[in-house]
Amino acid sequence: MPSRFSTYVSMSVVRVALTAAALILLQASALSAQASGKEDEPDKVDTENLFGFTEGTDTGKKGEQEALVDTISRFSKRRDGPGRSGYGATQPLISYQYDPTDNFTIEPGLLFDARDSRNIAGVPDKSFGTFNGGSLELKYQFFKRTDERPFSLALQVEPQYARITPIEGQGADVFSVETRLIADARLVPDRLWAGINLIYDPQVARLKGSGEVDRSSTLSVSGTLMTKVADSLFVGPEARYLRAYDGTYLNRFLGHAVFIGPVLHYQVMEKGFLTLAYSTQVFGHDRDPDFTDRAFNLNQFARHAFRVRFGVEF
Repeated sequence: MPSRFSTYVSMSVVRVALTAAALILLQASALSAQASGKEDEPDKVDTENLFGFTEGTDTGKKGEQEALVDTISRFSKRRDGPGRSGYGATQPLISYQYDPTDNFTIEPGLLFDARDSRNIAGVPDKSFGTFNGGSLELKYQFFKRTDERPFSLALQVEPQYARITPIEGQGADVFSVETRLIADARLVPDRLWAGINLIYDPQVARLKGSGEVDRSSTLSVSGTLMTKVADSLFVGPEARYLRAYDGTYLNRFLGHAVFIGPVLHYQVMEKGFLTLAYSTQVFGHDRDPDFTDRAFNLNQFARHAFRVRFGVEF
């Protein structure tokens, strides 16, 4: 019964996400038709890096290149007994993006890891910083936004190899393939944009030393609204819903969590940008019997997350 219920809830999450995406796109079409009587032309705003933890659909023009530094930090997990405790993990990604066509991007990257944890349940005490592995992000945008069609769809796949498990920080060979179905829309021309992602991320980790294999996966939905408040400044709220599973195919439901927070995007110069996003867990549930009565899910997820992304086109 638990597996059937978990599968049912997972499918419900997918249906809700697709329904929300459809509503956004329909609303975008209606608002754009009312607000714009201009000739059909592409968007002036690039949504690729406009949002926070949510990705945008846009790709660059053929031959464009971009260098990026993308850092995600996670803080605060459940303490393991009395005394001082602390948890912080930062994973910087340095990448290079190339656009072989107007609708397709290739982005290889190098991963790093720095963390400090002490007196945390299920996490060994340790403090270190090291090179962590590599990734290859591939994204295909099915079509561009225009005045007549103010929305867009894209598919993004990112295979990744890491040397450290993301939560515990243990040495391992970790393989994952994050896959995103991305939709975004221009709700009000030159003023308001919306984005939504449906994300499936399976992971297999072989621990060094013991050889033990851990298989897990997450299914999540994220969405955001960004409004233009100045010539180069965009702000807005973002919400995320994450579900954790044992097994790479969403086999056994472990827990879920809801995150919300603000996003800020600033166009530093014509070819450069800076995006900041903060996300905090406002609700969560852990199926582990030791933690079912706790207010948050701090076993599979941290309490706070912060993302800093900076890039320059050339």
